[in-house]
Amino acid sequence: MPHFTIEYSANLDGRLDIAAVCEIVRKAAVETGIFPLGGIRVRAIRCEHYAIADNRQDYGFLDMVLRIGEGRDLPTRQKAGEHVFQALSRHLDPVFAASKFALSFDMQINDKDTSWKRNNIHDALKVEAAHG
Repeated sequence: MPHFTIEYSANLDGRLDIAAVCEIVRKAAVETGIFPLGGIRVRAIRCEHYAIADNRQDYGFLDMVLRIGEGRDLPTRQKAGEHVFQALSRHLDPVFAASKFALSFDMQINDKDTSWKRNNIHDALKVEAAHG
């Protein structure tokens, strides 16, 4: 269950391909090797209303939160988080170069006792892999 939620300022629409951002994050998550493929979710939410710093309208932000299940030690989480953050940060280098921009990323661990899931994607991927 790695679920990435990206919130971004609406003023990024002309400067950033959000679908490409989602794919960069998805691919980087796969590359870590610690997340089950069938559980990866990346979604982006455009924030129409926001206020940043001294309220200049050309400031932008992208904030990403990753929710994961329990069971991975801190060094593993840090290594994976750093890999995803660096991939995203590199992709956003042109935005940093062209404007004032804030990027943040936080990882949260869901408590298994208060987290419910139902998913048949894992099984479908296993069947596909077995039958080529």
